[in-house]
Amino acid sequence: MTETRNTTPATTAVPGYVAGTWKADPAHSEIAFSVRLLGIIKTRGRFTTHDVTLVTDEDPLRSSVTATIDLASIDTGNAKRDNHLQSDGYLDVDTYPTMSYHSTGIRQTVGGWTVDGELTLHGVTRQVPLTLKVNAFTSGRRDERRAGFSATAEINRRDFGIDTGGVALSNKVSVSLEIQAVLHQ
Repeated sequence: MTETRNTTPATTAVPGYVAGTWKADPAHSEIAFSVRLLGIIKTRGRFTTHDVTLVTDEDPLRSSVTATIDLASIDTGNAKRDNHLQSDGYLDVDTYPTMSYHSTGIRQTVGGWTVDGELTLHGVTRQVPLTLKVNAFTSGRRDERRAGFSATAEINRRDFGIDTGGVALSNKVSVSLEIQAVLHQ
């Protein structure tokens, strides 16, 4: 993606933008994934336990995000598959109970925003950019400030040392995040 440079502040492109520290509301946020199985169908899942903090700066390009995801909270809608994915052949949650992400930079692009950052999964850290869409900054039902973000990425599971699954399981894993965050500071 090509970076967009303009002389107007990036906040003008984000109506209602508020600088501060935000925490993801777990009841209204989702960290999900999908992977193609046997080349014919996508298996989908999500992680139900996570801690996501976003810090929006007056200059959005200096904002940051950190996330820790509990891998034992994997939910594909099938308990047997979930247990299999938690095993040492896949996520190995006994050895690596969490995966984490922390941003290293944010840039405005023609299509929106890209968050550059590092994902640590299965004891391996790799650069993983997130394509970000800022959905809204608004007030909630109790007049608290809320913000909504959507993000997507694609990773190669083998880049993180997850080789089990052979040719039946695609190497590409699509990741999607729907985050509704509440302003804390």
